Formats: sequence, C-alpha cells, structure tokens
Amino acid sequence: MKQPRQHKISRLRNTCGALAAVIALSGCAVFGPTPTPRGSLVEADDYNQLIPGASTRADALDLLGSPTTKGAFDDNTWIYISMSTYLIPMDFPGIGKQQVVVLKFDDAGNLQSLRTLNKKDSRSVAMINSITPTPGTKINILQQILGNVGRYNPMQNMMGAGSAGAGGMGMNNQGPGHFGSGNSL
Repeated sequence: MKQPRQHKISRLRNTCGALAAVIALSGCAVFGPTPTPRGSLVEADDYNQLIPGASTRADALDLLGSPTTKGAFDDNTWIYISMSTYLIPMDFPGIGKQQVVVLKFDDAGNLQSLRTLNKKDSRSVAMINSITPTPGTKINILQQILGNVGRYNPMQNMMGAGSAGAGGMGMNNQGPGHFGSGNSL
C-alpha cells in the first residue's frame, strides 16, 4: 500500500509529464504552420472576367486593382503576384501557394493576352558565394599603421578660430566632429 504522500507525488509527476508532453507537441507540425498571404489577392473569378481583345486597362484596374509590378522594359505588361507563406523555424519562410497573373496590353490599352503561372512554373535560383574583387582595397598591416601618421594634430585648437578651413566665415563649428572644443555645460 502506498503512503498518501507518495501517492500525491506520483500524481504530481504524472500531471507534469502529461503537461510537458502537451507543450512539446504544441510545437510540432501536427497543428500546422499558419499561412500568411502576401502580394495581390488575385482570384480566378476576377481575372477570368477579362477577355483578350475586348477588355481594357480600366477593366483590369476595376477587377484586380493596381498591379504588383510592371514589366521592366514594357509598361504594357502588368504582373499580379500573390503567394501564401508559412514560417519554418531557423530557415527562410516556405511558400505554400503561389500564383502570378501576367496581362499584356497593346499601346491603345486593350488586353492582348492573359497568362497565369503557379508554383510549378517557378524556377529555383541559387546564390553564388563568389566575391567581386575591387582594386585598391587591400592594405597590409604596415599601411594601416602608417596611414594615420600626420593626420592628427593635437595643436590645431590652440592657435585660433577652432575650426579647420572655416576661418572668418561666420560658421559656428563648436561641436564634436567640427574641430571645436565640444559641447560645454
């Protein structure tokens, strides 16, 4: 037979263990990540109302709103981008759903073509770890040490105006960074 005190401790351990398991499971993917909508909210019902050859820019603005971006070299190409992302711990956000609607207009403002793209049409772009060299940026330790010799003159504030190069111009350069004596209380 268990002692009453041991029974309470055993019950407390079981309760703490169950609570720890619930807390541990709350961070798991069982509950799923919360999707975050980004970009223009473009619905198929809206862009399906646009008819190439009959619709205009004004129709597109009324149905879809202003575009997310326009073509880099052609203002007649309107692009609407929408995606749903979710957070991945210690990584970039993941993309759950992605949709791109591309509208091409002629110079008169009439819709020529409508094209939809989704996540399957995307291409992954890898980053390159190369470094672009720039001439003149590498200096050795001796150049670092001798580079500041002659730049600092502790006697510059002893002989006059208190500013370098502003002598008599009526400029009030009394503060840090202006070769002055600094702020006084």
